Amino acid sequence: MATNIVWHQHDVDKAARSKALNQKPAVIWLTGLSGSGKSTIANLLEKKLYSENKKTYLLDGDNVRHGLCGDLGFDDKDRVENIRRISEVAKLFVDSGTIVITAFISPFKADRAYCRSLLELGEFVEVFIDTPLEVCEQRDPKGLYKKARSGDIKHFTGIDSAYEIPESPEVHLTYVEESSEQTAERLFNLLSEKGYI
Repeated sequence: MATNIVWHQHDVDKAARSKALNQKPAVIWLTGLSGSGKSTIANLLEKKLYSENKKTYLLDGDNVRHGLCGDLGFDDKDRVENIRRISEVAKLFVDSGTIVITAFISPFKADRAYCRSLLELGEFVEVFIDTPLEVCEQRDPKGLYKKARSGDIKHFTGIDSAYEIPESPEVHLTYVEESSEQTAERLFNLLSEKGYI
């Protein structure tokens, strides 16, 4: 860990940036199993927020592993580090006044709690996309469950690696029978009603 460093306080702060953007910054953290619909719903939510002139940025699990987290694997230690890095990036985006949407399996409660601990009260919104494992396996958009079941992929969440269900998420959504558009619209409405956006 770095030593002999001091945080430099700038004159333009989060409050000023948020006022300039005319919005309340927050992290909308979508968590759920692979294939639960996180990325699809996150994308639709960002499109809706964009249409409302909100300034957003979407951090997606696969995309960040092409760069920021490209050196990490999928064992528990690397999963923890992956979410630590994303949490720190999300914090910086919030400081910029931005609404950050994340789509990560983020299987461990402690890791999601870590991101929450970096932010002020009301700035972390945990959204549990509660799609049953059997539905995720039926969807299997990337063919990962099939590979995990055959042993080609190790440490796969829901198969041979644990997923710790959120105990009290701000938003609990099921995404089984309705369309992704309907689920995203429901999420947008819930976030609006609860005053997060």
